[in-house]
Amino acid sequence: MNAEQAQPTPGTGPASPQVDSVRGARPVLEVRGVRKVFGGVVALDDVAITLHPGRVHCLAGENGCGKSTLIKIISGVEKPEAGEILLDGEPLAHLSPTQALRAGIQVIYQDFSLFPNLTVAENIVLPAAIAARRKLYSAKKRRPEAQRIVEELGLSLDLDSDVERLSVADRQLTAICRALVQDARVIFMDEPTTALTHSEVERLFALVRRLQQRGVALVFVSHKLDEVLQVSQDITVLRSGRLVASGPADEFDVASLTHAMTGREVDDSRVVVEVDDDVEPLLRVEHLDLPGAFTDVSFDLQPGEILGLTGLLGSGRGEIADALFGLLTPRSGTVTVGGRTVRPGSIRASVDAGIGYVPEDRLTQGLFLDKSISDNIIAGSLSEHAVGKVLLSRKRTAETISRLFSRLRIKASSVEAPVRSLSGGNAQRVVLAKWLATKPRVLILNGPTVGVDVGSKEEILQILREAARDGMGVLMISDDVPELVSLCNRVLVVRRGEIVSRLAGDEIAAPRIQEVMAA
Repeated sequence: MNAEQAQPTPGTGPASPQVDSVRGARPVLEVRGVRKVFGGVVALDDVAITLHPGRVHCLAGENGCGKSTLIKIISGVEKPEAGEILLDGEPLAHLSPTQALRAGIQVIYQDFSLFPNLTVAENIVLPAAIAARRKLYSAKKRRPEAQRIVEELGLSLDLDSDVERLSVADRQLTAICRALVQDARVIFMDEPTTALTHSEVERLFALVRRLQQRGVALVFVSHKLDEVLQVSQDITVLRSGRLVASGPADEFDVASLTHAMTGREVDDSRVVVEVDDDVEPLLRVEHLDLPGAFTDVSFDLQPGEILGLTGLLGSGRGEIADALFGLLTPRSGTVTVGGRTVRPGSIRASVDAGIGYVPEDRLTQGLFLDKSISDNIIAGSLSEHAVGKVLLSRKRTAETISRLFSRLRIKASSVEAPVRSLSGGNAQRVVLAKWLATKPRVLILNGPTVGVDVGSKEEILQILREAARDGMGVLMISDDVPELVSLCNRVLVVRRGEIVSRLAGDEIAAPRIQEVMAA
């Protein structure tokens, strides 16, 4: 380890997988002294990373630290101002996208980059055919390649289904299959387990170990630090565009890795807002039923309460949230807010009743990516800022945007910056700001910190606590057990569409939640 860099504390985290890498082999890829500047802002400064065949290298850091920029430079999307890249020991000033692909460098991006109107099989094999400059494409002849990789992963993807019909989890798996079907020597996995169940993560890690045995170098980018320590042999940490720590994974634990990423101690202890149980519920759900999704769902949400709704992927937790917001129409049951019955299957009725919804897929469902931060913040509350029927009040609009931009600590050059330019954590803050601008009485959040770094997660959870203290009711759908323990007054566990457990008080502990989820 470089003595000039921040030294990680020897760790006690899970041991890395014992997979024999190619001993004595030279690095397949080295980055030395890379610097990148965007509009006068230094994104990377003197950054280095070395990738060895047959080893998993974790690239860690908070959102906005420079990880994505480094990946884009290695994959040829961006050109650095300084530094060099060594490919099999041969120095290059930079790589082009074509050179990177031909060198076997593959990137699985966080936003999947799939073709929604094509089938799963076509999404898996068509990019490889295009890269090989094949003039004719036969779906029938290429389909076995897709079938092979799906079977190798042990997945149950429907190869003939259009990608636009898939869940977030299955789109993630399709993107992973697409990268692995090609003869890759270096694979970057950017948040590959975000929407995967525990068993799917285990299958992915098993595949990672097989790829290691073939001599593939893998770079694992994840905010799930326990997974980082489980799968990686080497770790590099960036903070504010600079390299702050690097070394073998067994020299880190969760605490030292978190400190290297943030430069501070992060408090994940249980802090919940006290709730008055004697007042009328803010939200009441009674006997909600939708065949094939959930059955007889009933619960109350008190003013100022943060209620967790959890379960394994496919348990029905997401469908319950969608029904509460009017995206799905239940067959029977009632939803009331402040004693007022909400018309089922109507988003407008839900919003009018004071329900806000932060969806699971913020990139496609929660944001206008090409619009500015200010446009996104105000998009859901135009009527509240209107003067007459057509015009918006510039003063009230500016006040709302400025207040929420500051309160949520959105990190951007200005409120006019396009949302597409933001890191995952900051994009999530913009979604939150959009709904807080509507002043909802009930805020439903589906995976509010998915793909968000540990520092931003802590800040987002604190924002939710502050909203609860102001009397808002918060329903949080999450499978992040430490997050539930840290934040929630009560936790409801869903299995096969039914609420099978209602946890409160001392029962809200990680072992108990995990036990009920897996039962």
